[in-house]
Amino acid sequence: MAVAHGLAGEKHNVIAVIGDGAMSAGMAYEAMNNAGALDARLIVILNDNDMSIAPPQGAMSAYLARLASGRTYQGVRDFGKKLTSYLGEGVDRAITRAVEHARGYVTGGTLFEEMGFFHIGPIDGHNLKHLVPVLKNVRDNGNGPVLIHVVTKKGKGYPPAEAAADKYHGVNRFDVITGAQAKAPANAPSYTKVFAQSLVQEAREDERIVAVTAAMPSGTGLDLFEKEFPERTFDVGIAEQHAVTFAAGLATEGLRPFAAIYSTFLQRGYDQVVHDVALQNLPVRFAIDRAGFVGADGPTHCGAFDITYLASLPNFVVMAASDEAELRHMVRTAVEHDQGPIAFRYPRGNGVGVEMPERGEVLELGRGRVLREGTKVALLSLGSRLEDCLKAADELDAAGLSTTVADARFAKPLDTALIRRLALEHEVLIPIEEGAIGGFGSHVLHFLAHEGLLESGVKVRPMAMPDRFINHAKPERMVEDAGLDAGAIVRTVFAALGQSAESAARA
Repeated sequence: MAVAHGLAGEKHNVIAVIGDGAMSAGMAYEAMNNAGALDARLIVILNDNDMSIAPPQGAMSAYLARLASGRTYQGVRDFGKKLTSYLGEGVDRAITRAVEHARGYVTGGTLFEEMGFFHIGPIDGHNLKHLVPVLKNVRDNGNGPVLIHVVTKKGKGYPPAEAAADKYHGVNRFDVITGAQAKAPANAPSYTKVFAQSLVQEAREDERIVAVTAAMPSGTGLDLFEKEFPERTFDVGIAEQHAVTFAAGLATEGLRPFAAIYSTFLQRGYDQVVHDVALQNLPVRFAIDRAGFVGADGPTHCGAFDITYLASLPNFVVMAASDEAELRHMVRTAVEHDQGPIAFRYPRGNGVGVEMPERGEVLELGRGRVLREGTKVALLSLGSRLEDCLKAADELDAAGLSTTVADARFAKPLDTALIRRLALEHEVLIPIEEGAIGGFGSHVLHFLAHEGLLESGVKVRPMAMPDRFINHAKPERMVEDAGLDAGAIVRTVFAALGQSAESAARA
């Protein structure tokens, strides 16, 4: 944006605000290197609160802490306070600018200045008497890229947030007075917790198991793993690309790495997934949290594309858990799979309340399961849509349409024997997934087409997420909006048969 304004001959202040945790991401360095070389008029405000979603990791975090806690900064900050107090709030702009320039000078030699930025700070972001004059001076004077290092405290002003480990980054409903958060329903464990507990259980039996996270230990459940195995847990910061290649490196040396990354965040590391994992056929295990709709986190965190972008890669095994027990089986399966990369996806939120095994079983690769048998309609679910398939089957059975419900378990390799049987023995086949077009259903269609099974008379109607981004809402509302709930499944079946659900009900 700054370059575009410069080319147009316009003078504007383009401001980028970045947190200290995000500063560890590779793209931040790439942008700074580019901006410094171009000498563009860009103002970067580094909001250094020493707290991303999890405590920040790595050398950059330590570097910023040294800058903010060093004697030079503390001394200059105290001098600035005294000078401002002596001169009053109407302190001369030139003097204020000189003080800030001096502050940047005595903390100079920084990485930011070496990259071509004029560096100011660190300064106290909660002291407006100091912060506002600096912002005005930067606005009104100077050229080229500037970085203002502002130190803040996350949650400041609300004692419960200040005292909380996560600074109330993401909360349930809570009492404003006390800060007490509402507890989640205890009817079923969360998928994230089931993954973490299952991995801990397996790690007790196998010392080769290690875990990698990209600044999301609590979000992925690896904080539980870290408590028991701190030396086998690696938080690389907000750097998914590095996390993937780091896990690949661990795999080359005979370890069994689990890279636990949200579906939407794994997109950042896709080039590394392709070249450093799939191409090398390395046994990296990808635990893909937040697969499918994520409710209030909205379209930025919606795990829509992982089936498509992973199942298209040679050497990959791709699984999807339909309930919490299946997730436990898939963790065990991933542990024992040393022939190449393997991934398993699971949704945000709680499980469905099924009975849990003491320990997961190793699943046969590419083998699904049939939960109920029918003769007219076949619903082939991958992952989290299984419960709605069972509900839809009840409605279809009540309408006189005998319905089979199957859990595919694997998007790759496909259970071709199961798919062939469903196609040959049913009039309608509905592959369904909580993922984008181009995923599981497309693989099923590809198989059916090349086997000549589409000419057998079966009516195949794949169901997937619509080709649009869906705004945040409650997960069940998002599923309904996407046309993937039980009612939509029923309507799709009747449409395939050339009638409506309403007319069938009247009949």
